[in-house]
Amino acid sequence: MNLPNKLTVLRLCLVPVIIVELLLPVNTVTNILGALIFLATALTDMLDGKIARAQGLVTDFGKFLDPLADKFMCISAMMCIMYRSHNVELIFNMFMVLVMVTVFRELAVASIRLIAAKNANIVVAANMLGKIKTVSQIVCIMAALLEPVLAKVSFLSLFGYYPITVISSLITLVMTVWSGVVYIKTYWKYLDNNM
Repeated sequence: MNLPNKLTVLRLCLVPVIIVELLLPVNTVTNILGALIFLATALTDMLDGKIARAQGLVTDFGKFLDPLADKFMCISAMMCIMYRSHNVELIFNMFMVLVMVTVFRELAVASIRLIAAKNANIVVAANMLGKIKTVSQIVCIMAALLEPVLAKVSFLSLFGYYPITVISSLITLVMTVWSGVVYIKTYWKYLDNNM
């Protein structure tokens, strides 16, 4: 249990804290606090990878648990935002689609990883597209939490919806599908037991 893996476990442990905070009554304070907690949790993702590579502490445990912790962190936050946005139809619908596509993608990729581990005895680490997908999810979640706060003091409230959240959600949707398709195409060969 080296430092990068401890940071990954910490990220997993902070997921319930994020959920509880984001389910508190929606107001400026809970939005900002939720964004700060989520950002601090997301930063552990950047740190654990940098430390692991710099100090030669990359492990199969870390390769497996790191993307899993990201999934729990992002999907939980997106579901909470969807719940919080029940009175803003556009945001609610966008996050509902985003959550469904993300869950489907993550289940497909996780299945491929398990099969590759079993059939080829390899641990499939996150690739660059997967990392970009995670960053896009983090940006999208931060936008959804902070844009309502910014809208109160800027021109954004004039639109009646949150353009940064909408644009970042669309980018996240594209990256989620794209990275999922690439994973499946790359590791499809391991579905054949004869390979």
